[in-house]
Amino acid sequence: MGSLMVGPIIAGAMSLHVGWRNFWWLNTALLGVSILSVIFMFPETKWHRPHPVEYIKQLRTDKVSPTGSTEKVPTGLHDADKLGGEVAQVPTHGTMPDLSAQATAERDPFLGNGSPSKAQWRFYQPNAHPFKTIALDLWIPWKLFAFPIVEFAAFVTSWSCSSFLTLNLIQSQAFAAPPYLLNSQDIGFMNFAILIGAMIGLGTAGPFSDWVSARATRKNGGVREPEMRLPAMIPYVLIMMLGNFVVAFGCQQKWPWAAIVVIGFTCAGIQVAALPAMVTTYAVDSYKPVAGSLMVAITVNKNVWGYGFSEFINTWIVEKGYIPPIMTNMCLITLWCLFGFVFYFYGKTFRRWSKNSSVHRL
Repeated sequence: MGSLMVGPIIAGAMSLHVGWRNFWWLNTALLGVSILSVIFMFPETKWHRPHPVEYIKQLRTDKVSPTGSTEKVPTGLHDADKLGGEVAQVPTHGTMPDLSAQATAERDPFLGNGSPSKAQWRFYQPNAHPFKTIALDLWIPWKLFAFPIVEFAAFVTSWSCSSFLTLNLIQSQAFAAPPYLLNSQDIGFMNFAILIGAMIGLGTAGPFSDWVSARATRKNGGVREPEMRLPAMIPYVLIMMLGNFVVAFGCQQKWPWAAIVVIGFTCAGIQVAALPAMVTTYAVDSYKPVAGSLMVAITVNKNVWGYGFSEFINTWIVEKGYIPPIMTNMCLITLWCLFGFVFYFYGKTFRRWSKNSSVHRL
């Protein structure tokens, strides 16, 4: 998102002073640097971490070796019957460990003291099943689209980003024309408002949603559910609606550009930093083992709808004005966000549907 905010700021000034083609050469150079950084500057942190189910199977089949000696098993996994038996719910107030930074560090002396090994920087990482791993990486994002929670996160993210993308697509169309007649640099600098809004969203959405979730956890006897953070979306949905109204009616009725930018653009930045973050966190909380594939699925969905929207919005504005396309987009964002009420009450049921899915064991 940040690149779509900073990019127009740079592009506007470069187009005015050195020509728009030079911006694309700069973009090409940055893409080249990014590719090299991804290949050579990212230490590998993904490796197979044994799932508890694997430990249980190992304990049940290999507890006694062929020689009759007892196999050594991981600490805390000595009782296979307990691991494979019923799980009793107990109050968490007296059983939860101290999770303060000092206490956590004392339990795990290696926490925060490690660094990547040389092997993690290798260009290619050996893998026992390379083709299976690649196939899973390609398949799992598509499989996740069958899960309601992932669909909810994908569509909220897609349309929230489309609301922000609208500003990228229409700002020159709106402000280079009469009565504004602004040059490309002035129009590019308007994106500072979006960037500032995004900083506000980043600075408030996380702490606010955590506070809402923590408050609900206390009321629930110390048991946290992923759905508890969803009510935090409400103020940001209202901010999104305000921003869309201001941009749509402001551009159509030729309001002063400052009102459109300061209110409309800033609100767009706030909501695009907040809403996708909240629903994505909710989805990751529900399906932690496949967080990476989850982000791929959401990004694919976002890019598909963003591309489709960019294909026709400018022509739609020429034919019908600014209000119909922007208000239609706002209504769709609101519709997907309203599904948050459904997931707040029935999200646990949806998670129960997929409790035996293989994604929990990857």
